[in-house]
Order: sequence, then C-alpha cells, then structure tokens
Amino acid sequence: MKQILGQSPEITHILRTIPMIAASDASVLIYGETGTGKELLAHALHSESRRHDKPLITVNCAALQTEGIEIDLFGRCNMEGEIEHHGRLLAADGGTVFLDEVDALPLSVQAKVLRFLEAGECQLQGSHKLQLANVRILAASSANLQQEVTKGHFRADLFYRLQVVPITMPALRERSEDVALLLRYFGRELAEKNAVVRYSKDAEHCLRTYKWPGNVRELANFCQRMALLNPGKMIQPEDLPPEMMPEVAASNHVFSLPPTGIKLAQVELDLIEQALEMAAGNRSRAARLLGISRDTLLYRMQKYSLSP
Repeated sequence: MKQILGQSPEITHILRTIPMIAASDASVLIYGETGTGKELLAHALHSESRRHDKPLITVNCAALQTEGIEIDLFGRCNMEGEIEHHGRLLAADGGTVFLDEVDALPLSVQAKVLRFLEAGECQLQGSHKLQLANVRILAASSANLQQEVTKGHFRADLFYRLQVVPITMPALRERSEDVALLLRYFGRELAEKNAVVRYSKDAEHCLRTYKWPGNVRELANFCQRMALLNPGKMIQPEDLPPEMMPEVAASNHVFSLPPTGIKLAQVELDLIEQALEMAAGNRSRAARLLGISRDTLLYRMQKYSLSP
C-alpha cells in the first residue's frame, strides 16, 4: 500500500494521530482538495485498525447511478425474503466502508445511510426485515459540508454523525517543504528500468514555489511525465512547463532603500510579525511567505523574543 509521505508539521501531526484514531470505531470525516490523499488516509486508518483483516469497501458517491442506488448500497431480497444481492455496505460486514465524495449522496438515501450509521441496520428492497452489519464508516469530501447543510443539500444529522473525528488533508501548497521529498520518491517509483530524473536547485525551487492546484496527484503525474520523457536527465528551469515557472513579478520585485535609511532589525521584526499574522500563527506558512526555512524563522523569533 502507498504511504502518506511528508515531514512538514501538518503531515507529521496527521501521521502521529492515525494509530489513535484507527483504534476507535468512531466515524471519521476527511476533508481536503482533490488529489491531497484522502483515500490514502482512509486506507491507513483501516490498515491500522482491528478490522485490518476484513474488507475495506470504497464507494465513490459521485459515481453512483441514481437509479438503483439503494440496491447498490444496501442490497435486494427475493420474494421469499432471502438476500439475492448483498449491497456494498452489507458486503463490508466486520470491516470498513469509505464513502468518498459523500456530499454527492442524494438526499433520498441519506436518511437510510444515517440509520445504518446509528444502528448498523438497513431494510433491503423486497423485504420488511431489517438486516444488521458491523461496519465502520469513513467519509471524505472536497466540499464544505457545513455550507451544504446550510443550503439544504445535505442532512444536518448525517453531517454531525459523520463528523465525529474531522481530519483535514493539507493542500500541497501549504506544505511546500515536502515537495523535494515527494519528487525523489515518485522519481524512484516511476523510473522503472530507466535512470532516475534529477532536479537542479533552481528547478527544485520553481517546483517548491508552484501552487500545485492538483496537489500530490498532479505532482505524481508530473514525475511520471518527466520519467518518460527525460530519463536520467538533470532537469533545469527551462525544462519545466511554463505554468511552473515563478511569477515574473515576484522574482523581479526590488525593495528600494529610502534616502533616510532604515532600521534593518525593525523591518525584519515587522515582516516576521506580518507573516505570522497572515498565516494565522502557522509558522511553516509564515516561513514560506518570508522565503526562509521554518528553523530559520524560529531562530529569528527567538532573536526578537517572539513567542515560539
């Protein structure tokens, strides 16, 4: 199974909490943009749980056909009341169900999913008898479910029942210090029998400052393209797609020293305080805004007696 990779504080915190969350049967709601690794986290929670030897059934709620959705999820009985089709939820008995893009579940079935969550029971089409299953539910969404509840698109009771333990997978742009590690990992994984692609310091800088709208998935696809087209090559900035080059305005910006001069220490202190405020206290993000490492930021905060 693929790993969740990273050394940033955001990812380190998630990796630290996985064993504790996995030990419980509590429902987990995983937030995050497309490509951040929500399904990877669900797999990690299942594999670390006591249910690891039972099925993990993934349901892409956005791909479910509206017609027959209840049969797909729960199943169907014949005229004698015998189960002739086990739905995905019943098939996961003893294991885990991962409801990906749970916000796409039609309102018409959300009540039945809620009942299944609360009591582990459901009524199959063709029978009045309730069927029981012992299943842990993990769910994920790239949408703001609270807003979906406000709009009336998602049941509030189901939302609160799913969100017993909320986890947010950070976007790659929020943990740019992990980009180099991921480039090396995917470079080795995707090289196959070819020589591994390498990146110059300037190219790596471009890739660290790129926003990665497709997140880790986009980075993996990029690494695969580089491995196919440039085996063994040392990639330079000119080899990168144009959209991955730093913004010209940012790279050409020059600060002008006023004729009266400045107090450099005061300017540095002001910039650090502004960065921390813009990053809502997140030191890793503040360091990225200043173009320095997190350790350098912490050193300079101590220098100016700012709270670490």
